[in-house]
Amino acid sequence: MNQANVLLQPMKNTEHREIGGLMVDVVRTGAARVKRIIYPVGFRWSKDLKAVVGTPLCMHAHVGFLAQGQITIQYADGTTDAFVAPQAVAIEPGHDGWVVGDEPAVLIEFDFEGETVERLALPITHGGGA
Repeated sequence: MNQANVLLQPMKNTEHREIGGLMVDVVRTGAARVKRIIYPVGFRWSKDLKAVVGTPLCMHAHVGFLAQGQITIQYADGTTDAFVAPQAVAIEPGHDGWVVGDEPAVLIEFDFEGETVERLALPITHGGGA
C-alpha cells in the first residue's frame, strides 16, 4: 500500500466526524487538538460548508501540515495562497478554500479550539490585526 492510501485509512482512538463532505479525526493532546482533515476531490468551502456553518467565509484559522494534495485559499480581498503537499500551512480566518487536482487533500492540523488565533498570534482576519 502506498503512503497516500495510508493517510486516508481510519485512525484508532479518535473522535470521527463527517461534515459537508469532510472527514475529520480529532485527538486531544493536552490543551490542544490534533486533527486529520480529509478534503475530498471537488471540495470547496463556499459550496460545501457555507450553508452548514452560516457565515460567508470560513472564520477558522488553520495551522498544520498538508500531507497530501493541493489546496487554494482565497481571502475576501481577492488574495490567494496555493499550498501543495508536503508543505506547512497557516491560513488566517476569513477565507474560501478548495481542493485542486484529482486527489483528496489531507491536512494535519493543530488547534486550540476557540483560542487558536490568540494562542498562535494569528490575525483575527486576513489583513487584520492580531
